[in-house]
Amino acid sequence: MAPSIKGLAAYKKKDGMLSISKDQRSIVWLPLGARDADKSVSIAVVNITNLQQTPESAAKVMLKVFEKSPDAAEPVTHVFNFNSPSNPRGEANAIKDVLTNLISAIKANDASVPKPNGAGPASAAMAIASAVTSKPASGAGRWYDDSQLKIDIELQQSLMKKDPTLHRTYMESRRTKPDTISDSQFNSQFWSTRTNILRAHAVETNQKRGAYNVLSAVKPRTVDGELKLNISAEQVSLIFNQHPLVKRVYDENVPKVNESDFWSRFFLSRLFKKLKGERIVETDSTDPTFDRYLDTKSDDGLSQRLLSTHIPHIIDLEGNEENEGGNKTGNRKDFTMRPGSAAKVPIIRTINNLSEKLMAHVPPSDVDPADPIGMDEDTFNSLALKDLQGDPEENRIMLNIKEQSRFFSSEKSEMSAEAAMYAKQVPSEVLFELQADVDPTIMENDTSGHLDLRAAIGVLEDSDSEDEEEKMPHVGSKASLADAQKQVLEGVKARRTEMKGSSTESSLSGLSQKMFDRLTLTHATTTEFLHHFWLVFLSGDPDRAGELARMVETLDRAMDRINAVAADAEREREEALLKEKQRIRAKYDQYGIKEPWNPNSIGGGGKVVREMMEPTIRTLQKATKEYKKALAAEGLDVP
Repeated sequence: MAPSIKGLAAYKKKDGMLSISKDQRSIVWLPLGARDADKSVSIAVVNITNLQQTPESAAKVMLKVFEKSPDAAEPVTHVFNFNSPSNPRGEANAIKDVLTNLISAIKANDASVPKPNGAGPASAAMAIASAVTSKPASGAGRWYDDSQLKIDIELQQSLMKKDPTLHRTYMESRRTKPDTISDSQFNSQFWSTRTNILRAHAVETNQKRGAYNVLSAVKPRTVDGELKLNISAEQVSLIFNQHPLVKRVYDENVPKVNESDFWSRFFLSRLFKKLKGERIVETDSTDPTFDRYLDTKSDDGLSQRLLSTHIPHIIDLEGNEENEGGNKTGNRKDFTMRPGSAAKVPIIRTINNLSEKLMAHVPPSDVDPADPIGMDEDTFNSLALKDLQGDPEENRIMLNIKEQSRFFSSEKSEMSAEAAMYAKQVPSEVLFELQADVDPTIMENDTSGHLDLRAAIGVLEDSDSEDEEEKMPHVGSKASLADAQKQVLEGVKARRTEMKGSSTESSLSGLSQKMFDRLTLTHATTTEFLHHFWLVFLSGDPDRAGELARMVETLDRAMDRINAVAADAEREREEALLKEKQRIRAKYDQYGIKEPWNPNSIGGGGKVVREMMEPTIRTLQKATKEYKKALAAEGLDVP
């Protein structure tokens, strides 16, 4: 039996002794002076899922043990405060080290935990060494593991270098975080909401270029009568894979021919033009080393393998020839579509053969090669002409909400001026005026002796402006037509802005770019703190009450930062108004032109900032209200 390890520790503000049992299967806390075993706390080592200890620089020495029994849904935390007068840090480290070794040994012996190379149970020391020396899983597997993405510091730094806005948000949130949140907790919380961005960045950075037509990419050039050629080892490997004949020529002639001379002569030979798909003419230079391979077949058996594969009849072009049958009449096929030697159309056949080789190494994304030959349901659905099918029937769940005004009371907008004007009108009076306008007994006649409808509705085509004494313009008058045209153009402008996006000036709402960037950063950091507040608040952990109180203080400071941005924006608008007044005054003094003053022409200011941040401000008020409500429910003083 191993010697028992003990340490003085307080549990729930009661002094006691924390020790590891002699069989090292459990840890037991027993109050000082108590002989009753019912008052003790026993935790099985197999149920311990995690250990947390205060840092070496902390004044208090605390050890948090996470216990999760097989029938429990959530782990239970136990916090032990070591208060030995001699060496509390040493006792806590000793107990934690032993527990760490025991937990590692249990995990190493657990059959449900996968081992590398099918290894069996290992000792505790080997388990610890394996845990220390092991690295995060590499390859595509770790891209789908959120825990690996959240601890991949290199990937996070790479993403922030690519996205300066995200980097500014991270630095500002880290600078203004509460002191109770450690850097590791902040990093975990910050990246837990951005695992999708990390995963996309990891996939993007690990993508590799696929195979391509390497012969067309290598372009030798002649400088001062000397051939210059830049070819890499990767390109040489691709040439050998795509053209086995070149590999055969290389094996049979190198090192009898110098390697650099071999490639220089190859890119000038007729064999190169043939493999590339170009026509060979009599003026092309000859090379006995390569010309003897011109009639050698370069096929590596790929065509036979492609022909042996099953092709669905719906996309099998050769099946059309078989189904037609009988004597074919009509125009003769183009020479590019007639079967024959590759010498007729070398470029088309060469590119087609090369494309087949490249696609043969690409794994299919929609068809499993192991499936039996035949037209299964999935294949039929993938080949069906969806354009000829009708629209699928919508299967939506109707949501009926009673008293919707209760949910949108804060978002009600005031009645427009036009709607208020129509609301004041009396329908009977409007109808009477309309009947009077079209009454034949009082209507005027035009030059032809007919009723003059234009004069009845107030349209005077001979005048450029309406009568100034007319207070209520008729429908169809010039004023009404101008007003209608204005409304139509405003609607078109609003629709265009909605479809194509707003311009820079309208999106900034009169704020300068510097002020808008500052407001955006303040909004992002406030959202981070709100997210963390709700996680802590809804966890219901009483041990995090102090952290929650500091988070509320952080939310109050976030409101102060919003007010500071609004004050600076208002100051910026006042300066812009002053400059505009000075410009108008200078124009009047210099040219005598009095330009009308409109203070609404200058946008921005504190009002715009508060309008943009109104949802965030309401969320901050909601969080503070819920916190005070929870304190009042517990009978605590509300600050």
